[in-house]
This record gives sequence, structure tokens and C-alpha cells, in this order.
Amino acid sequence: MLPYPQIDPVAFAIGPAKVHWYGLAYLTGLAFAWWLAVRRSARPDSPVAREQVDDLIFYGALGVVLGGRLGYALFYGGEQLAADPSWLLRVWQGGMSFHGGFLGVLLAMFLYARRQRIRFGSLMDFVAPLVPVGLGLGRLGNFIGQELWGRASDVPWAMVFPRDPLQLARHPSQLYQFALEGVVLFVIMMIYSSKPRPAWAVSGVFSLAYGCLRFFVEFFREPDAHLGFQALGWVTRGQILCLPMIALGLFLLWYAHRQGTAPHAKDAHS
Repeated sequence: MLPYPQIDPVAFAIGPAKVHWYGLAYLTGLAFAWWLAVRRSARPDSPVAREQVDDLIFYGALGVVLGGRLGYALFYGGEQLAADPSWLLRVWQGGMSFHGGFLGVLLAMFLYARRQRIRFGSLMDFVAPLVPVGLGLGRLGNFIGQELWGRASDVPWAMVFPRDPLQLARHPSQLYQFALEGVVLFVIMMIYSSKPRPAWAVSGVFSLAYGCLRFFVEFFREPDAHLGFQALGWVTRGQILCLPMIALGLFLLWYAHRQGTAPHAKDAHS
């Protein structure tokens, strides 16, 4: 068993205001997405020009935050939301949902594409590789904040999280998610998007790969206490939410390759 590294969830405080590592992880992820978007906007097949990147990241940040919070409330806290709608605004209670953030980004990018007259599929293919690093950093924030820990285990690297009321040795599943959803997914996306692909293909790979990786890692993550297993004695809410992503990814890949070759940048605008 490995000792849990005692890291204060609060990175620093300015008077009464406390800045948590989780919040810094979000900001760092957005900063990296901006940097990578600037670099990728210089590619000849990019549907996004450099001067459009700043607004793109702003729209994406709104989609992540608003969609992530609303998604958590609907997917994981429906009963609490129904009993007290104001709980939705108390972001320090509960958390964020990736699947909600995913839907929020889809909506934000749809609105941005219409405003900038960019084809939606080309824009989503541009955005998909920007996401994994932020996901990985968010999981590190979960680990530091002792949130979303894993199931009880006797593996040599199991940890006892100080905030765990049962004080069981558990999988550090947040680190598994950092490795899979952050590092592995980033490598997959960068390799696959390194050359022009049919419109929607890069988005399809992201949806399929994330869905499969998250479905797998849920076997090591403790289900939410108020939800438990949702089906068959082992299926979690997270796995159920991954099934539409896997199906969407397969459909997008089929659709993309059925349409033919990748469009040039000048064809990406409507």
C-alpha cells in the first residue's frame, strides 16, 4: 500500500478567498487549449484562423462550466435539484460532470460555428484534440481534493484517503483517469489528427476513445454513494453515460469515411 501524499487542496489564499488546485487545473487546461489552438490554427487545413482562437476558447470555457455543472445536477443530483433548485448555483457542493460539459461544449461550438460561418464538423475536429490535457489535469485536481476515489483494493499501490470515512485501501482511480483520459487520449488525438481526415472523423475518434477509456476505468472507481450500481449489479451511471458516446463515435467514423476525403481549409467555411 502506498501512503496518500498529503497535499492541501487549497493552493493559496488571498485574504478570505481560497484558490483550490482543482480551479487552477481548469485554468491550466484552458491555457493549454488556447496555446495548442494557436499552433494548430497555422495549419493549412485549419478551419479556424488565429484571430478567431480567443473567442473560440471563451465559448468553450462557457460550455464546459455551464454544461458541466448542469450535467452534474441532472445526471447525478436530480433529486437534490428537484428538492432545492438553488443548489444548482452552489458550485462548491457536488461537482462537475464531463458528459454535461461535453454537451455544453457541443452547444457552444454550434453557436460559435454559426457566428463565424464555419462548418460544425470541421470546427469540432479542430476542438477535439484540445480537450484531453484539461481532462487529465482535472483528474489530478480530483486526486488532490480526495474526490471520486476508487474501489477498495489490495493492489500494492492502493491508498487510504484521509477523507474516506471507511478508511479503506482503494484504487487511486483519479490517477488512472489522468493517465487514460489525459495522457493516452491526448496521444491518440494528436497522432490521428496529425494529417487531414474526413470531416467528423477526428470528433468520432475522440467520442469513441473517451467512451471506451472511461467505461473501462469505471470498473476501478467507486460509484457515487447516493446512486450505487445502476444495472446488473456492476454497471455505473458513468458507464451508462459512456454508451451514447461510444455509439456516436462509431457513427461519426462511419459517416466521415462514407463522405470521402477531408475538405481543405477554404472548404471548411459555409
